[in-house]
Amino acid sequence: MENDSTFVAPEGVYSVTEEHKPFLLVAHNVNVPLAPYPTRVSSVVVRYPASKAPGGAPGFAQLLNARKDGSKSRDDGLSLSSSDTADDEGSPALDASSPVSPSIEHHSLFVHAPAPPAKKRVVRPKHNIRTTLDVHHPHPDAEGSAKALNAKQGDTTFLFYNSGKSFLWVEEPLSRVTFSAHPTCHDVNTFTASPERLDVIIGFSTGDLVWLDPISSRYGRLNKQGCISNSPCTAVRWVPSSSTLFLVSHADGTIIVYDKERDDGAFKAQDPSASDDSSKEWDPVDNIFVTMPPWHPVSGPGLKTEKEKAVKNPVSHWRVSRKSIVDFVFSPDVKYVGAISEDGCLRVIDALAEQLVDCYASYFGSLTCIAWSPDGRFILTGGQDDLLTIFSPWEQRVVARCQGHSSFVTSVAFDDLRCDGRTYRFGSVGEDNKLILWDFSSGALHRPKFHATHHQRVSMSSTVSLAFRHDRSALHLPSVDEKPYPRYHPAPSRNEVAIVQPVLTKQVEGDLLAVIAFLQRSVLTASKTDLMAIVRIRRRLID
Repeated sequence: MENDSTFVAPEGVYSVTEEHKPFLLVAHNVNVPLAPYPTRVSSVVVRYPASKAPGGAPGFAQLLNARKDGSKSRDDGLSLSSSDTADDEGSPALDASSPVSPSIEHHSLFVHAPAPPAKKRVVRPKHNIRTTLDVHHPHPDAEGSAKALNAKQGDTTFLFYNSGKSFLWVEEPLSRVTFSAHPTCHDVNTFTASPERLDVIIGFSTGDLVWLDPISSRYGRLNKQGCISNSPCTAVRWVPSSSTLFLVSHADGTIIVYDKERDDGAFKAQDPSASDDSSKEWDPVDNIFVTMPPWHPVSGPGLKTEKEKAVKNPVSHWRVSRKSIVDFVFSPDVKYVGAISEDGCLRVIDALAEQLVDCYASYFGSLTCIAWSPDGRFILTGGQDDLLTIFSPWEQRVVARCQGHSSFVTSVAFDDLRCDGRTYRFGSVGEDNKLILWDFSSGALHRPKFHATHHQRVSMSSTVSLAFRHDRSALHLPSVDEKPYPRYHPAPSRNEVAIVQPVLTKQVEGDLLAVIAFLQRSVLTASKTDLMAIVRIRRRLID
């Protein structure tokens, strides 16, 4: 039954049913260099009503050159009706009196100050895409495409991805925005997503950020020209259940908290080496270095002048590592952030207290991808050691390692529909172009009494040998002979940790794989280069 487009897992049949490739891209010459930044994919499910009144979203009609609402734009690209008018009443607004999630307490960092009653509205981006950005659409009948979007009913999954200097919106191809700098990361706010509104944050190689709403065809800019940080953005995440707050990690080892509704402020991060306490040097495996701006929720009450009281960006600034932050994720209860970096460490940060909780070392090499289990019990990472590692932050230990890849692991993800608190299903892809599915149950694990010494494998598709990476990463981590670090956990040896074997391994043809994601009825993979293709693998599960 298995062939190139079909494979069988214990729960049912997986088959390749759909493929997206970049549209409106010129034919690529073999001598054209590959994009310097890998593809990232974001997804969101938008629930359209069963029946809609005529009209729909005029903003997207503008994007597709079907401007029927007669709105006017100024020459500078600012709309006369953007944030100067109240937003749609149907758009969700953040209730400052409600917690971030039902299971956590209030905290000033992730809670807005209540707005005056006269300003009960949702602020939208100010700039018009059509007048300031290079926007393309693939449909000759732009008006018909807008009507098709407005005519949708039920749940619709939209995908966003970056390719070269372009940012694309896909369900069937909808639009592409081309920038002068490379988009490096992006995230769509699932909390505010609706047929009238999509909030997307895009990070760039210059450090700049763009807040984009493709439905209304508007965008706003933050960290303009790198005024807060000019280091390339490596990852961006909306704070779950927040309509305005998001975090951005940078290649200089920092994570910065932003509010999309605030303007950029005059801010300069403190240098840990220039601290007044010269006797205590900052150690990135023992703590994070927090710079609180004058308008920070903690320092804010002491402000005296009206200028100081005006809240700006950033909300807060964390220096986490001396090496680049690769990626980070929130715990399901939004209390913690798990961050991985090129120094080979997984750091668990108390986001509410802005403190380092634990720091775990990889077996060797850098960690490359991370995911947090839906129930918050486990953190999953992939790395340059060709392994997936399962951490238990509550037990403060490595629970298991997953062995099946023969090259760097590039992406990991949990399948929420197949995680029940006892058994956890997750998937991974790597530079060996393997798509691997795994099942993990902590109760079924047995710690091996003996395991052969791990031999370093050099990937033919990796540019630097693992042995060299191992030596380099070890320079940044403390040895067992050095002074004790209460938060630092060195990597256990191979014969101390249980090994999980794959449930299914599928070799995928094409460019190097960089993304795996589990959608409601399919598994999605994407390749690493700007010749990327998005492949949906539909699941036919056995009841």
